[in-house]
Amino acid sequence: MNFGLILIGDELLNGYRQDKHLSAVIERLQAKNLSLSWVKMIGDDHEMLVNTFKDSFSSDDVVFSFGGIGATPDDLTRACVAEACDVPLQLHEEAQSLIEDQFGEASYPNRILMAELPKGARLIPNSINQIPGFSVKQHHFVPGFPNMAWPMIEWLLENEYSALSGEVVVLERRWFINGQVESNLLPMMNELLHLHQGVKLSSLPNTEKRHVIDFGIKGEKNMLENASRWLEDYFVKNNIDHVIQRKDI
Repeated sequence: MNFGLILIGDELLNGYRQDKHLSAVIERLQAKNLSLSWVKMIGDDHEMLVNTFKDSFSSDDVVFSFGGIGATPDDLTRACVAEACDVPLQLHEEAQSLIEDQFGEASYPNRILMAELPKGARLIPNSINQIPGFSVKQHHFVPGFPNMAWPMIEWLLENEYSALSGEVVVLERRWFINGQVESNLLPMMNELLHLHQGVKLSSLPNTEKRHVIDFGIKGEKNMLENASRWLEDYFVKNNIDHVIQRKDI
C-alpha cells in the first residue's frame, strides 16, 4: 500500500512559510515500518485542487492532506474534496456539536462553517481545539498547524492502519565509495538491479569531495541482505574502496 502526501497553501509556494509536515510524516511512517511514496504541493487554486483530488481518489493510496480545511475564503479543501467525489457539502451533526461545545454562541456564524463536510465524511479527533479533521475513503484531511495535525496523523496510523505496521520491513544500507567516478559504476548498478529485483538504489556524488559517492540500497530485509552481500563481493573483487556509513535504517 502506498502513502501519499498533499500540502496545500499559497504560503508554501511563495516561500512565506516553510513546510514542516513532510519530515514529520516520514518520521511517523518509519516508526511503523511504513514509507512515503509521493508528495504534492498545491496552491489555493480550486481547479487544481479538484483535479489533484480526483487523481488521488482514483488510486488505492492512503493520502494525508494538510491545510485548507478552515472557514476563510482561501480554505478550499472541503469544497474541492466534495466536488472531486461528486457529493454535496452538508452539515455534519457530530462536527457541529463539537464546535458548539467548544465555542458556544461564538460558533456562529463563522466557525460552524468548518462542520460543513463532504457527505459521508468521517471525523478525525483534534485534541487541541476539538475542531475535527475529516476522512473520505482512504484520504485524510487535517489542518496546516503542526501542533494539531501531527497528533491527528498519529491517531490515524494507530486506529486505521495499525494492521499495516511491520507487514513488510523495508530497510536501507549506505556506503561511501571512494576514488570512483559515478559513470564508471553504471554497469555495477545495472547488474545489481537485474540480479536483485525489488531492491532500489540511490547514488549521490559528493560535490565537495572529488570522487566520493554516497551510495545506498533499500529493500525488504532478506532482499537487502542478499544484495548487500553481492555488493560487498563486487567491491572486493574490483578493488573498490568503500566504507559502510549507515546500516539498516
